[in-house]
Amino acid sequence: MGGCFSKPKPVEVKIEVVIPEKERSKEEMSPNGKASPLIYKVNGTARHYHLEEHPIASNPYHNPKDVVEASVCHVKDLENGQMREVDLGCGKALLIKESGEFYAMGHKCPHYGAPLVKGVLSKGRVRCPWHGACFNISTGDIEDFPGLDSLPRFQVKIEKEKVYIRASKQALQTQRRTKMMAKCISLSNYNLSSTNVLIIGAGAAGLVCAETLRQEGFSDRIVMCTMDRHLPYDRPKLSKSMDSHPEQIALRPKEFFRTYDIEVLTEMQVAAVDIKNKIAVFKDGFKMEYNKLLIATGNTPKALSCKGKEVENVFNIRTPEDANRVVKLATSKNVVIVGASFLGMEVAAYLAERAHSVSLVELEEVPFKKFFGERVGRAVMKMFENHRVKFYMQTEVSELREQENKLKEVVLKSGKVLRADVCVVGIGAVPATGFLKQSGINIDSKGFIVVNKMMQTNIPGVFAAGDTVMFPLALRNNKKVNVPHWQMAHMHGRIAALNMLAHGTEISTIPYLWTAMFGKSIRYAGHGEGFDDVVIQGDLDELKFVAFYTKSDEVVAVASMNYDPIVSKVAEVLAAGRTIRKRDVELFVRHGNLNICSSLDKHCRRQQRLCLRYLLGWVGG
Repeated sequence: MGGCFSKPKPVEVKIEVVIPEKERSKEEMSPNGKASPLIYKVNGTARHYHLEEHPIASNPYHNPKDVVEASVCHVKDLENGQMREVDLGCGKALLIKESGEFYAMGHKCPHYGAPLVKGVLSKGRVRCPWHGACFNISTGDIEDFPGLDSLPRFQVKIEKEKVYIRASKQALQTQRRTKMMAKCISLSNYNLSSTNVLIIGAGAAGLVCAETLRQEGFSDRIVMCTMDRHLPYDRPKLSKSMDSHPEQIALRPKEFFRTYDIEVLTEMQVAAVDIKNKIAVFKDGFKMEYNKLLIATGNTPKALSCKGKEVENVFNIRTPEDANRVVKLATSKNVVIVGASFLGMEVAAYLAERAHSVSLVELEEVPFKKFFGERVGRAVMKMFENHRVKFYMQTEVSELREQENKLKEVVLKSGKVLRADVCVVGIGAVPATGFLKQSGINIDSKGFIVVNKMMQTNIPGVFAAGDTVMFPLALRNNKKVNVPHWQMAHMHGRIAALNMLAHGTEISTIPYLWTAMFGKSIRYAGHGEGFDDVVIQGDLDELKFVAFYTKSDEVVAVASMNYDPIVSKVAEVLAAGRTIRKRDVELFVRHGNLNICSSLDKHCRRQQRLCLRYLLGWVGG
């Protein structure tokens, strides 16, 4: 039964199951038959989404009129390891040559539309230049994240040394492909208070887990539950595009969940988990039995603890409603943001041109110092100051003052008083795992769930994913780390799903994140926690640079701005298990400027070419 529900109350729900064309040959597998209406007594719903049925995917060559074939180049136009964006008349495709073979697939990353021709080709896959998602060139399947969809794969043929591509017009226009997924084979025998798989949390980790199960042929019941009132959405956009409505940032449309029988219980909070009896107890007393459990509850924002913290117009950005409300109240008003976190800085950037004033309060000396280092942090800070954002560093809030119960002033411990109509708090978060304290699931001293390489907890059948976990990171010799990135949550969800199905798959991915401010992005790959030096190439004042974060003699992370696709290239090197040495990047920085090439001796020029080839060019082989 696929649907989206909220707080349980007895209610009658009528669901009509429509089997897409691809599945009709398998009708005999379902005792319910085709399009048979089913009536259930469901424990819940004040909020039930009534969905329209239509197939999510169809055969791209089902209708010959939908197919285009075009000659795109001569076989000698591309060398091995090269990519080219080619026009087929009604759309574009990415043509790839590797090991003497030609491949063609969608040319845009399904995540945010990055041009993949500017990405990195290595060992049978293309890595997106913007956010690091990887796609198999033979199948188009997504192999690393972020994003949910794969790429359409087009037919290539060679005739008289010319390369032809045959493609569906629809696929050329959509530039994305939903992988084949299973449906529930028996809906009528469900005990509504039990499920095979229960997913607590409906963020990226939970959704990818559910989708992966269906992609792998799992045809039993899947239930997701969330405290949110919305279907899964693109949470990073809350601070980057604050006026977005829930429908605009939804990760999947409503009909998707119906088509693939993924139930979503909205506004539902799990209060406890009984691991002995495999029962989740909800806050309102409703209980649900499960066979396999995924905990992907994310983080809870920290709140201010100062005097006056209860006044109106003080926000943590947690939902689309929060973000929308802040934009409305902040327009032409005075805004104070507490915390130079990613969220705080992104909110400041978004509001800078909308508010009358934006002030940012931070306990540290420089924004992002612990993450990007002091030099990069100061360059970012200067960019913000050039956009009229005022910083108050090395201080914190001592009081929020109100007038008629609405915020009017923010008092700092330094004694400074800031005018404020709106305050946004971005001082960090804690894992939302309090409900597990008495469960027997292994939780560390900071509240993080400890998992192994297969995202499994110490309890068989119980998995955890996303911001709430400490997991072994292969890049750092399997050190247990917490990596609260959007990309990592996707991968956690996939690994958990595969191991629910006993695939024995271990996590092995390179952390990749980005932040967007004033139309500029900083991209970052690796895990730089505890770095002891930063080697920078480029011009920080011009905001065109690449920064290598080193620990001892090894590069552990890289960040860049206006230097694509260097971060994706380094990520691919690290993903291959290769080590980048500090001395290599220092040589690159010393001789990496092509403008000084003529002044170098023969040995230095050779070393420069080797460095550039290693760091900026060839990553396979």
